Amino acid sequence: MSATMAPGRRRLAIRALGHPSFLLGAAISLVVAAMALLSFVWTPHDPTVLDIARKLQPPSATHWLGTDQYGRDVLSMIMHGAVTSMAVSFVAVGIGLGLGVPLGLLAAAQRGLVGEAVMRANDFVFAFPALIIAIMLRDIFGPGAVNAMVAIGIFNVPVFARLAYGAALPLWTREFVMAARVAGKGGGLITLEHILPNMLSLVIVQATIQLSLGVLAEAALSYVGLGVQPPAPSWGRMLNEAQTLMALAPRLALVPGLAIVVTVMGLNLLGDGLRDLLDPRLARER
Repeated sequence: MSATMAPGRRRLAIRALGHPSFLLGAAISLVVAAMALLSFVWTPHDPTVLDIARKLQPPSATHWLGTDQYGRDVLSMIMHGAVTSMAVSFVAVGIGLGLGVPLGLLAAAQRGLVGEAVMRANDFVFAFPALIIAIMLRDIFGPGAVNAMVAIGIFNVPVFARLAYGAALPLWTREFVMAARVAGKGGGLITLEHILPNMLSLVIVQATIQLSLGVLAEAALSYVGLGVQPPAPSWGRMLNEAQTLMALAPRLALVPGLAIVVTVMGLNLLGDGLRDLLDPRLARER
């Protein structure tokens, strides 16, 4: 089996190395991830320490991106903000994957009343944006990073459920599924052994796209005060704090704004590249 799969993997690796969207997206995503990981062990300064005497300093050898209105090092805040954005996005996507995919697979396998009930419940959840869910959670538990993760994760559940349902439903009519039924396999075993592996590439691509949307959602929630709370740095809150200083120090808004744009662009490019590489129809066209 490994000998027959090796040529396919080599072809995939060759195509990946020749795919500019995938390479650029992967490079940007790796840089952001490396910056986030580096912040656990090193930052130029402590991003939570206030130093009013050094407030609004321009970029220098000591503070590469300058300081904000409270004297905090902007580069250090950006590095720690990457941890916040990536952590919230990954956990939120994990919630969506862990709940949405099984629900979609269940609806496709059962169909009938069970499948209809599952999909209508997903439609109901999908009607509530992450912002509304975050406001509800704040009123119950208060604002915070955990509530932001849960709010974005709940919003991701119907996204993955719809994707799994739409991808799995036509697979149940394929010949290999009929052969599995004849062999005496039950619905659960068929789902795990045949349905899920054949739709895994779609799930991976969608997860990458939802990661980029998670970065945007986290920034939006932090911007309005529903996400990560002080003193933990957040790109969204940096934008909120900089909005009154646009005329005096526009870099305070430009730097976190560019960080969000570049991160989202990198993840979107990575998702587009993965779609092109993993979709068999696009692979044949190439």
